[in-house]
Amino acid sequence: MLAAGGTGGHLFPAFALAEELGRRGIAVDLVTDIRADRYEAGFPARAVYRVPSASPTGKSVAGLGRAAWSLSRGVAASLKLVRKVRPGAVVGFGGYPAFPPLVAARLAGVPTALHEQNAVLGRANRALAAFVTAIATSFEQTKLLDGRARAKARMTGNPVRDLVVAWAAQPYQAPAEGGPCNLLVFGGSQGARFFADALPQSLALMPEELRTRLLVVQQCREEDLGRVKEAYWRAGVRAQLATFFPNLPEQMARAHLVIGRAGASTVAELTVMGRPAILVPLPHALDNDQLQNALRLSDAGAAWCLEQKNYTADFLAEALTDLLVTPGKLEEAAAAAKAQGHPDAVTRLADLVEELVGRRRQSA
Repeated sequence: MLAAGGTGGHLFPAFALAEELGRRGIAVDLVTDIRADRYEAGFPARAVYRVPSASPTGKSVAGLGRAAWSLSRGVAASLKLVRKVRPGAVVGFGGYPAFPPLVAARLAGVPTALHEQNAVLGRANRALAAFVTAIATSFEQTKLLDGRARAKARMTGNPVRDLVVAWAAQPYQAPAEGGPCNLLVFGGSQGARFFADALPQSLALMPEELRTRLLVVQQCREEDLGRVKEAYWRAGVRAQLATFFPNLPEQMARAHLVIGRAGASTVAELTVMGRPAILVPLPHALDNDQLQNALRLSDAGAAWCLEQKNYTADFLAEALTDLLVTPGKLEEAAAAAKAQGHPDAVTRLADLVEELVGRRRQSA
């Protein structure tokens, strides 16, 4: 049984693990929340279940009380589900929707594991770390993974979907002199607005001979599509805009440079594919997880980290111009990114799950 919050960052690695477990003849059930509707299409699970959950945020006593009540209801529902399904193991991928199934599994004596996608242990995972059987990490060093929990940790990497691995076989090629420059821009629901404002301004300041070579593929919110399209038209920049790209791995494989946030799935896919990127971490995120992710790549020479508070249109225009006129820098970053990737992450994680399932069978 896989338990994951409803965002792509949690569900994408769960999706990859489900694919691998299916190849090994292990049936998978998914437990998540209502936010998964966009991402669960085609999820390789025998069944998808939803249980009550909530994120304890803010300092309001009433708000925390409501969250605690929802989570307790989720634990009760999950306990019934675990007893009905009788999974060999329960694996959580973070987010508070994963909290009830993992607590229920613990109460039922089912082996459990956490997977942490980021370079810093998330809050829900921190709350569960002391109680689970094993912890899988995506980085060699994970901040806030301390004490007894560290002894249970195993570095697996962050699994990516089969489609990403397939497109990763396409080697990186820097833009040819005078040829087109493919720029991919995406940032999820919390990044699309910033990039809708920032990118057209910056690209309009680039030299005309570079602007005419650009082909921008960019994710936008529905309400921003019109104004962004007009801004690029005025700047003489070709652009393909959409609210969602179902073929994002293909677009990433074709990109000469990616501009995006630094979520865990983005970082994992960039490194498996070996694509250079300018990463703008989501500001004010809990625990600065995206900043930590971006800095790991930046320190390895695999990406450039631009904090949003330091952004100016002139600065980004100059940085993009420099990279596109010196493609050797892009090639070096692509190679460094590839060196950071873990295309076998899903195999490592599936091996860990099989160990837990085997432990369950031995004790049954």
